Amino acid sequence: MVQDALIQIENVTRAYVMGARTLYALRDVSLTIRAGEFVAIVGPSGSGKSTLLNLIGGIDKPNNGRVCIAGIEISALNENALARWRGEHIGIVFQFFQLLPTLTALENVMLPMELRNVFPNNRRARAMDALARVGLQDHAHQLPSELSGGEQQRVAIARALINDPPILLADEPTGNLDTQTSEQVLQLFSELHRAGKTIVLVTHEQPLARAASRIVFMRDGRIVSEE
Repeated sequence: MVQDALIQIENVTRAYVMGARTLYALRDVSLTIRAGEFVAIVGPSGSGKSTLLNLIGGIDKPNNGRVCIAGIEISALNENALARWRGEHIGIVFQFFQLLPTLTALENVMLPMELRNVFPNNRRARAMDALARVGLQDHAHQLPSELSGGEQQRVAIARALINDPPILLADEPTGNLDTQTSEQVLQLFSELHRAGKTIVLVTHEQPLARAASRIVFMRDGRIVSEE
């Protein structure tokens, strides 16, 4: 382990068996990310970007190698322990928002607190503060179908932040947004980085990648360069 690493990926391979074929999504990948870094992972489709992000978030596990976060080898945790760990340490923002359509914006943001039974006395107030942080306090009682794509994504970011995780992961967070809305989301990520969050995102969008403090380039399941 690198002494001051927050995220340490060590010689990770991830392969999927498809009939008689074995498809390698990641091949002997190693990566170190320190606390407070803003890292963009870029590369063509099929390069392994999202697989790497899923390993960091504990959504997937490697066939070989280790994934360690803050000194804990999460790739060795069982599913129950992994779910508890993820709820405390990771916030995830997806390309397709994944808001529950029958819940209001406020209720969607409150949901992670209810699932983990945390902050029982002030969940609503915390959720309203989170919505205010992304500029949506006036839309708290609207359903996702009543919000624009950019507004839905900002609700998703508020939901990802509600339990104050130290790490924020984002998979193509502006992939379904227009240019102006993408710029708003970019500004929000930059503000979160300045506030001390460790951010790891996968993106095809060059402006979003350039906002990161470090860019990792992938191809064919390997890290090929950084800048």
